[in-house]
Amino acid sequence: MAAAGTPAAALFYIHPTSFFGRDRWNAPIGDAEADQRAALFIRGQASAFNGVAAIWAPRYRQATFGAFLTDAGAAGQALDLAYGDVRAAFDAFLAAQPADRPIILAGHSQGALHLMRLLKERVAGTPLAGRIVAAYVVGWPVSLTADLPALGLPACARPDQTRCVLSWLSYAEPADPQTVLAAFDAGIGLAGQARRGSALLCTNPLTGQPGGSAPAAANLGTLFPADDLMTATMRPGAIPARCAGRGILLIGPPPELPAYVLPGNNYHVFDYSLFWANVRADAARRLATVTR
Repeated sequence: MAAAGTPAAALFYIHPTSFFGRDRWNAPIGDAEADQRAALFIRGQASAFNGVAAIWAPRYRQATFGAFLTDAGAAGQALDLAYGDVRAAFDAFLAAQPADRPIILAGHSQGALHLMRLLKERVAGTPLAGRIVAAYVVGWPVSLTADLPALGLPACARPDQTRCVLSWLSYAEPADPQTVLAAFDAGIGLAGQARRGSALLCTNPLTGQPGGSAPAAANLGTLFPADDLMTATMRPGAIPARCAGRGILLIGPPPELPAYVLPGNNYHVFDYSLFWANVRADAARRLATVTR
């Protein structure tokens, strides 16, 4: 049992790529620019869970952004090194938790990629799976046939379901996800099958269920960051969401957000902040199912 005033759950959060250096494959610990970017991601993403869980957000020697633009062997080695740091941090995280404390897992982009591997290697088929409230594998494609079976947890089918996985990729309309899908289709999934053409897990964060459509009125609050990204304004009812195609989350016409939108109307950077208040409510609802 958690002490009075202590969140009932603990969150292990893996931040996305914040290192863009070209002189090395992995970020050195203490790189000021990468740390500053990581802090921005933690502020805009992991903060959604801070009323629900005690947050662990480790630094790790992440692979540089360029590692995702090549199939060179060194790129794979860089990702392996980064994952090794994540795995060691996760082991330290687990050692610090009471044996019965519920755990929430969350990651974004590179962090979500490492989270998938962590689920396969550290959670699937172990007693730990029974303690997982939910795993938010956001901003990285999850194939329903080539990846999900290896994660040891099913897709979340209900908004109050626990021990399950949520995932989405946010695009404004008109959306062009072909660049992302082409790279994804070239790979083999964690379950050992080809990903080519497979459907993706698309959780609608406004409903907590896979697929479907929800109007902007269902959005409890989007974080609209200031131009300097140091502050943000919460605005409810601004962004709708619907799953379409192979499993892309569409958010309607491009919203007014800072100029960090990727080609194809890809709102990748804002995957959490678009639905910030709903993510918080989702985690609280699932945790309540575990603790009641």
